Amino acid sequence: MKLTYTQYGDYLIPNLVLSDTREYHICKYGRMRRVYLKDHRPALYSILLLTEKLFPHLAEIDAACKTRLDIIETALMRREGVTEALKAADQMEWVRRRNGIHSRAEEIVLHELVYAE
Repeated sequence: MKLTYTQYGDYLIPNLVLSDTREYHICKYGRMRRVYLKDHRPALYSILLLTEKLFPHLAEIDAACKTRLDIIETALMRREGVTEALKAADQMEWVRRRNGIHSRAEEIVLHELVYAE
């Protein structure tokens, strides 16, 4: 690999360019994964960052979390009888149950994907 340099005063600064210039849309779970890697797995974080695999990894984790969350929530709603009929009959009860299901499903997803070794 041949590097070129630009001189600023007495210093030679390498002209580094990223090979992957795509724009990744990383949402909640991808950002949580980045913080986890940076704080608890600094070696892996550095490797992913230096090999330009960090942002694709974060985007993949974010998409996987959203998909897994939908699957778990659907299964829990079906098992616990949280239906549109319940929503029509008692909206506040439906919201309470739905929020509880979302919280439990999110904890599962965080444990399985975001905070996984």
